Amino acid sequence: MYNQIDSNKRKTALLIIIFIALIVLLGFVFSQLTQMGYSGVAIAAVIAILMALGGYYQGDKLALSTAGAKGPIVKQDNPYLYRLGENLSIASGLPLPKVYLIPENAINAFATGRDPKHASIAVTTGAVEKLANEELEGVLAHELSHIKNYDIRLMTVVIVLVGVIALLSDWFIRVRFWGGGRGHGDSKSSGQIQAVLLLVGVILLILSPLIGQLIQLAISRKREFLADASSALLTRYPEGLAKALEKIAREDMPVQRANNATAHLYIASPFGRKKHSMAKFFSTHPSIEERIALLRKMISH
Repeated sequence: MYNQIDSNKRKTALLIIIFIALIVLLGFVFSQLTQMGYSGVAIAAVIAILMALGGYYQGDKLALSTAGAKGPIVKQDNPYLYRLGENLSIASGLPLPKVYLIPENAINAFATGRDPKHASIAVTTGAVEKLANEELEGVLAHELSHIKNYDIRLMTVVIVLVGVIALLSDWFIRVRFWGGGRGHGDSKSSGQIQAVLLLVGVILLILSPLIGQLIQLAISRKREFLADASSALLTRYPEGLAKALEKIAREDMPVQRANNATAHLYIASPFGRKKHSMAKFFSTHPSIEERIALLRKMISH
């Protein structure tokens, strides 16, 4: 369990470093090829941060509303679910998050909130009804782990980085279209260098939103692995979560009110499983089979 946690933290840190390096490179190319210079990079960063802050402080309410979550529940509403959350919160040293019920038959759940003091967990009625005690406990522990690991905060930072890349790419295309790029200089060699830079810059800035999106998805998948390992550490029973994931895979039922903006929050893809070979690169979640195998590897050790 500890090895899995350390490994996923290192991989997440590496992806963030790659992300930042990509933005630095884009910023340099952007400054060289447009009249906006480095000021354009600064403006893009400020706009992206302001947009992300809105999501950071209000995103939990939006996610819960979009999912049609009801609550927060009190102990009298659902003593079983409430006590499970309460016991796991005590074991993890976290304040009890607000618990919501989503009236959906699919087995799924998600956590949201900017920090442990402002956190919520939403669980589908299908999960409460269809999962055994230790399975539901594994699911709740997974969501509590997202809260404890500050995954919502991390993904907010990632969204800022993606926003900077998208803005730079969009501005670059607009500036070049309207003829706002820098001149090629007087000398022939200078013109050739500028032409090469322009070609590389166009390719990089056009492809960068896709690259940024792929890195964001990769980070999301690593945080799912981390939450799985942290859940196993919290419950000391990896098989509970493994069996819950098996039921999710076997049922393969989409969450009716899920959308692309909130998909990464759920414990498993709320759209059902995609079958084509490239799906893993464009998925917010790693394959359920891989997650189950890693959980059971923890048991064998």
